[in-house]
Amino acid sequence: MKPNKYKNRFFDLNVLQWTVPLFLAVTAFVFEFVEHGHEDGLSFDLAFTGETIIFGLMGPLIIGFIIAWMRQLFNAEKEAMAEVHVLNRELEAKVIERTAALEQRNNELDKANRELLKLDEMKSEFVSLVSHELRAPLTSLNGGLEVALQAENLSPSSRHTLEAMMDESARLTQFVQTILDISRLDAGRLTLNLGAVAVAPILYRSVEVVIGTSRNIKWNLPSEIPPVWADEIYYEQIIRNLLRNADKYSPAEKQIEINVRINDENISVEVADHGAGIAPEMQEKIFERFQRGQSGESAPPGWGLGLYFARKLTDAQNGTLLLSSPAWHKPAAPGSVFTITMPIAADSPEEIDNV
Repeated sequence: MKPNKYKNRFFDLNVLQWTVPLFLAVTAFVFEFVEHGHEDGLSFDLAFTGETIIFGLMGPLIIGFIIAWMRQLFNAEKEAMAEVHVLNRELEAKVIERTAALEQRNNELDKANRELLKLDEMKSEFVSLVSHELRAPLTSLNGGLEVALQAENLSPSSRHTLEAMMDESARLTQFVQTILDISRLDAGRLTLNLGAVAVAPILYRSVEVVIGTSRNIKWNLPSEIPPVWADEIYYEQIIRNLLRNADKYSPAEKQIEINVRINDENISVEVADHGAGIAPEMQEKIFERFQRGQSGESAPPGWGLGLYFARKLTDAQNGTLLLSSPAWHKPAAPGSVFTITMPIAADSPEEIDNV
């Protein structure tokens, strides 16, 4: 209701507070005088006095009080509505102010987000370019070292030096290739050739390359394992990364366990170690870039990219990579279990060529 309507209502009640009681009083007095004067002549007896007081005074006074009470109610309502209108105007002003500030903030965030996306794209392109340019000289370096190692007149110390250089060069080559693959994967340019992949040969070959004979491996494989639907090269890359992680972060004398579990639609490969385990607050961060389970001078060498790349590759192939730690009820060596689960290859699965 608008303020002028309240003003009119208040004015009407102010008039009625006096006119209605006055009208009732005059009417009652006239009626009583006419009634009693017509019958036996005007006499101020008890009946005339009582009726005059009741109908001519008390009645109008009661009506006047009621109208005055109603006027006070309308007055309180008018003041409340005025306060509500003031609050509404203030609220509308604040809403307009906050909306403008929020719109400005959103514009700033949108601009910052576009700049960050542009910087991230530039970073990815730079890393990809550098990695690609490094591969050619590293290939030449690896070939030269291989040729040098074939010489028959090398002294033991020279051969040892060349072998160390060969190992470091291979390690650097693997790092460059990992960076290149991560850049392609983040940019959505990594091509996956999905198909039926035999699990057991991948596991045996990965153990032979990564672990060799330096550590005992405990196998728990079913007699028959269906093939998984994955990219053979990158599925093996995931397995190797998990084996390197287990080998790196567990004592050399402790065995690594490899378990394969089959359910109706998926095959899970578990790589379990007997190392120091991973704290609960680090179990999700460990899959981020440049995050490592241990830090400091005593930590094993590494770049903190293996598990990140393994998780990204697993997601790209419609699989899951999970971590469980502690794996054993041993406070000194709680260990960790990394589980990669991939779908079983069906007769005619839907192939995804690009990520």
